[in-house]
Amino acid sequence: MISLCRHVRTRFSSLTSSRDANFVIMFARVWPRDCSPRVKLFVRALGRTHRCLSISCQSDEHVRRFISENTEVVGEQSLTPEVKLRLFTPNCRFWRERPELWPFDEPYWAIYWPGGQALSRYLLDNPAVCRGKKVLDVGSGCGASAIAAKLSGAAHVVANDIDAVAAVATLMNCELNGLEPPVCVTDNMIGSQAEGFDLILLGDMFYHEPLATSLHSWLDRCIKTHGTKVLIGDPGRAQFEEHGIRRLLCLLARFELPKSVREENYGLTCSSVWCYHPEL
Repeated sequence: MISLCRHVRTRFSSLTSSRDANFVIMFARVWPRDCSPRVKLFVRALGRTHRCLSISCQSDEHVRRFISENTEVVGEQSLTPEVKLRLFTPNCRFWRERPELWPFDEPYWAIYWPGGQALSRYLLDNPAVCRGKKVLDVGSGCGASAIAAKLSGAAHVVANDIDAVAAVATLMNCELNGLEPPVCVTDNMIGSQAEGFDLILLGDMFYHEPLATSLHSWLDRCIKTHGTKVLIGDPGRAQFEEHGIRRLLCLLARFELPKSVREENYGLTCSSVWCYHPEL
């Protein structure tokens, strides 16, 4: 019997080959205009929309309580031990529980992914990158990179994740670290104008080729139109290494992952931070 935690990690690491219902739903949420009528009918037939509705119908306080009861405060075993986060651990019920019992969308926010760890470590080690800047963290998940940006002196931080539960988790994680919360946006900002940001952060976002291509086009526009700087954290997944965007990146830092992180991420040993230069 597969546990929820294993299910989430497996789903995230194998999206290019999987064609199960969860991936189709995620794809439809990120690119609703591109989905064929057949895919839209399939999504409706699966009846999963009640999960999204359940979040909007419940108070933030209810979601907060649920997160508190089903996560554990950790930090020491990551690349950023100075940052506390509420995450899944072996002590949590849903580390072992069946995925179908989870009441919301897949909890990607409950795992501190290696690309996000490297990106957050880099910001904390190089605070001048963020100091006084307006920062957008895309696919913010648990909010670690947004937190690192705030700790590094960013003037304004927006954490963007299409999962409303991730937004609540980000607010809770900011409170754990004694920080004023960032602005949390749950609209899909990929493809938007994204004006007014000096820096865009993306950790573990290049896990599926169509998404990588969409990001490539959007980031090009952000840089050329607004002069935005872009930093990317990724542990070297095939979808990232083999994509055309890879030749437009300059390596800024590489970090060896702690043993526990390597074990939880199918043997990945390192994670890197890259700066996007489309003119290369």
